Amino acid sequence: MGAWAVYGLGTENQNLPAYIVLDDPLGYPINDLQNWQSGWLPQVYQGTKFRAEGPPVLNLRREQELPSPLMEAERALVRRLNLAHRDARPLQPQLDARIESYELAARMQMAATDVADLSSESEATKDMYGMNDERTRAYGARLLLARRMVERGVRFVQVFIEYQIWDNHLNLDRELGYACAKTDKPVSALIKDLKQRGLLDSTLVMWGGEFGRMPLAQVGQAGTTGRDHGPAGFSIWMAGGGVKGGHVHGATDEIGHKAVEDRVSVHDFHATMLHLLGLDPEKLVYNVHGLDERLIGQYPARVVKEILA
Repeated sequence: MGAWAVYGLGTENQNLPAYIVLDDPLGYPINDLQNWQSGWLPQVYQGTKFRAEGPPVLNLRREQELPSPLMEAERALVRRLNLAHRDARPLQPQLDARIESYELAARMQMAATDVADLSSESEATKDMYGMNDERTRAYGARLLLARRMVERGVRFVQVFIEYQIWDNHLNLDRELGYACAKTDKPVSALIKDLKQRGLLDSTLVMWGGEFGRMPLAQVGQAGTTGRDHGPAGFSIWMAGGGVKGGHVHGATDEIGHKAVEDRVSVHDFHATMLHLLGLDPEKLVYNVHGLDERLIGQYPARVVKEILA
């Protein structure tokens, strides 16, 4: 989704990546780096991972600073050499992406350090995000960092938390209590902060966890029982960006097994997200081997107009 959003909208800040990923220091999500690849699109649209602790991007600063005219001359020469190398090897999108990443890195030297510097934020703001609480500190800092990126024109920010924190099968009281305690306060702060800064109307917040859970037991190892994945009925929520506040769309059956009312497919969700970003999901295409590929694929998809403000 991030790659397609950037492909359709471009970038607003030439000194920061248009699509930034904030992962958790406690571990990558399942499937690791595949979560922010570009799919059918050229690699230049894939996400750029920023570290949540320490320097946001490693090796971004020079070991020795040089006068600005000399640095500009060096960059110009490197660009000429890179383009000559690329022109001799046409139709290699990986090469285009690599060259663009080096040029962006040069422009990021000041901007990345600035956006990651939370010292300018007030103590009240940090407390609102839960940065004074051990349970919420790390996730709250990443959401505060995401808000600072949105302020600076980053198109798409993706924030992960731990490894499979919502993949709960057993010990639901303990596991869900732990997950909710880490996330509720920072997420609430992000929405409040975006709203008070006049950014919520133009920022679409999307939150998703794991699958839903089946309303029946599964037998695990040593005879333990739990809840299996429930792919036929689960929920996400959205805020800002043109969606109705306080609106609930759809419902499962009486035991929570399957979605039966106002069902929304993954393709419908993608189409709605693109529509809210001002993009036509049918016309946003990228030709691959003669076929116009779309985020919604080749499947029928509808914009869920019932949730639009």
